Amino acid sequence: MIPLGPQDPCALAAAQVFDGERMLGDRIVVLRGGRIADVTAEPPADMPLVRLPAEAILAPGFLDLQVNGGGGVLLNDDASVAGIARIAAAHRRGGTTALLPTLITDTRPAIRAAIAGVAAAIEAGIPGILGIHLEGPFLSPQRIGIHDPGRLAAFGPGDAELLTDLGTRGVTLVTLAPERVPEGAVADLVARGAFVCAGHTADTGLAIRAAVAEGLTGFTHLFNAMSQLGPREAGAVGVALSEEATFAGIIADGHHVGDDQLRLALRLKGRDRLMLVSDAMPPVGDARADASFPLFGRRIVRTGDRLTGEDGTLAGAAITMAQAVRHMSTRGGASLEEALAMASLTPARFLGLDARLGRIAPGHAADLVALAADLTVLGTWIGGEQAP
Repeated sequence: MIPLGPQDPCALAAAQVFDGERMLGDRIVVLRGGRIADVTAEPPADMPLVRLPAEAILAPGFLDLQVNGGGGVLLNDDASVAGIARIAAAHRRGGTTALLPTLITDTRPAIRAAIAGVAAAIEAGIPGILGIHLEGPFLSPQRIGIHDPGRLAAFGPGDAELLTDLGTRGVTLVTLAPERVPEGAVADLVARGAFVCAGHTADTGLAIRAAVAEGLTGFTHLFNAMSQLGPREAGAVGVALSEEATFAGIIADGHHVGDDQLRLALRLKGRDRLMLVSDAMPPVGDARADASFPLFGRRIVRTGDRLTGEDGTLAGAAITMAQAVRHMSTRGGASLEEALAMASLTPARFLGLDARLGRIAPGHAADLVALAADLTVLGTWIGGEQAP
């Protein structure tokens, strides 16, 4: 890690700066008032200069749309401000400076509690909390994955209001199976300010395309827990890859998606529509040797960075966004610039936040990550403040 240096205002000098779209050489990034004031070749005379190690890459901080847990905490089990802070801190060490804590399929009271906890965390100023991702409970039992089938629910009156209760206090992302909600439900959620993704769906394509027409704009963990591309039926995978305007999250951990499929998705979606997500569970950032944990009465076992139920079902992931960037750029067919954009600017664009996040450019938030040549994290800044 980079030794703690001066806090905002300061200037960071790096031999390589990725500005969100391209790699620049020998630049100085000036931080003032929590924002990027300038990107220049000349050091300012009125503030401290921090020189990053010679091999370091300075990039926009990573934005992770799917974070179930971290630091030994699962959002479903602990939606307190302290619990959410632990999740955020664990992922910050992996380069993530903004995230959506994600609630796995649960009851309506649990949804209410998670939204209240995220709202309280935002109010308390917990760094990096953008809002909430509600993954379920309106999912297909045929594509349930590790989610608890006993907690699936039918979409009913009041559910759109419940899911969007965070309102303008933060971002709301909802993952649902389009065939499991009534006509107009997606349009209602979008009208209330939510972003809607298709996931855990068994639909052949008709309901998904109808949902796209209603305002659905994304797909959750592409290839996983969704209907596949067939010779005549597009399935969720086919619609995701063919609908150019939609975005798709993808888990690049070597377990969820094969490397050939990563390359295919990148070729068809491009770095402007394909987003890296961690789908992280509590073991991320948990130093305990035995990082197994319970999930709705099932024991989830960690083997390296692979998480499964005792029956072998994948149960989220145990990677950081920095590890996802490394996998995508070394085995997934992406250049380093493409992989970095997929972890920063692209998810910011998906959420409509690219005017302030995902770039190193004047006026943008001073949310940054410094990476070594092997893409391990050397340090992070949120609003110009370096992590302790």
